[in-house]
Amino acid sequence: MKLILSSCDFRNDHAKKTIIDNLPKPISQCKLLYIPNEKATFDTIHSDRYYFRMEEFGFTRENVYVFDYDNTEAFRGLDIDILYISGGNTFAIMDRLRKGNFENEIIRYVKNGVIYIGGSAGAHIASQNIEHVAEFDPIPDGMTDFHGLGLFDGILICHYTEDRSALYEKLKAEGTYKVFALGNDDSLVIHSDKDSVMKQ
Repeated sequence: MKLILSSCDFRNDHAKKTIIDNLPKPISQCKLLYIPNEKATFDTIHSDRYYFRMEEFGFTRENVYVFDYDNTEAFRGLDIDILYISGGNTFAIMDRLRKGNFENEIIRYVKNGVIYIGGSAGAHIASQNIEHVAEFDPIPDGMTDFHGLGLFDGILICHYTEDRSALYEKLKAEGTYKVFALGNDDSLVIHSDKDSVMKQ
C-alpha cells in the first residue's frame, strides 16, 4: 500500500516530482480515478474540464475516470493504478463520499495496490481524523463523523506555516494521534508494506 500526500500535489513542482518519482510506470501509462472536490457538478464532471486538467498533469485522457458523486456504482472495481483526491473543503468531500457509500471502496482499492494521491483535503481525508481541520474549513450542517479513511497512522496539518504552529503543538500535546506538518513544498510518501513514512 502506497500513499503520496502533500499540500499542493501537481500544482507544486517539488510535490509533482515526488509523485512522478513514486509511480510504478510513466504517468502517461497510469490508469487514474480522479475524485474532484465538493464543488463538482453534473455539468463539470461530464465536461472536458477535469480531463484537460489531468492531461495537463501528464495523464492520457483515455486512462482517466472522473468520479461522479451521484453515480458511485459506476466506479467500483475499476482496473486502475492511481486514485487521486485533490484540494477543496475536507469535510464536504468526506461527507459526499460517505453519502455515496464510497469510502470503503477507496480503502479496498488502496489495500489492493492502487496508489493513493492526496493533495490538501485529499491528504487530510486519508488520515485517521479530520476534526482539527475545522480551524480552516467550515463543516457542513449535520456532519458529526470526523473519522478519515484511516489509511495511515496519523493526522496532518497541510499548508503548514508558523500561523499553524499553535495547533500543531496542541495536537502533539494531546497525544491522540501522530501529527505531521506539511508545508507547501513538503510531501509524505507512506509505504505500509515497508512500514515507512518518508517526508520529502
